[in-house]
Amino acid sequence: MIYGYARVSTADQKLDRQIDALKKYGIDTLYCEKMSGTKKNRPELDRLLSDVNEGDTIVIESLSRLGRSVKNLSELMETFNGKQVRLVSLKETIDTHSATGRLLYSIISSLSQFERDVLAERTKEGLNAARARGRLGGRPKKDIATVEKAVALYNTKQYSLSEIADLTGVSTSTLYRYIKKG
Repeated sequence: MIYGYARVSTADQKLDRQIDALKKYGIDTLYCEKMSGTKKNRPELDRLLSDVNEGDTIVIESLSRLGRSVKNLSELMETFNGKQVRLVSLKETIDTHSATGRLLYSIISSLSQFERDVLAERTKEGLNAARARGRLGGRPKKDIATVEKAVALYNTKQYSLSEIADLTGVSTSTLYRYIKKG
């Protein structure tokens, strides 16, 4: 049996390109998912893993569709090897049925992890540089006078939370946080 697995990270993204490539390969069954590859538990991938048997093939458009870390990809590869399941990645032209395919899988998954780590480092460096220039990030704090006005309106017990939010622009969560502080 030849299974296909397609995944995108967000609901806004389209699976069409991946599905077309997998169908062109000649899959029998397709599993599609719209969620981050960093999530360990992905319902459709879990279903696929429970459905595959010895001698089956799993086809993916790209390794990045299967997992986003070397650890995750390695764990999946161990699962495939344990079940004697073949993995084919179309973009990287990897077929784990051969020794060369297994080597390429290891190298490319390591490079994918490296790319992810470099991106994380750059993001951290950018945040640190912004902080050094006085930018803290996050949502701007509400003016304390506006929050105090909202708390005063709340204490009159004449207005609903939504009315207070409309009048002052202070969200109910911010209002509750300041009320809690006392």
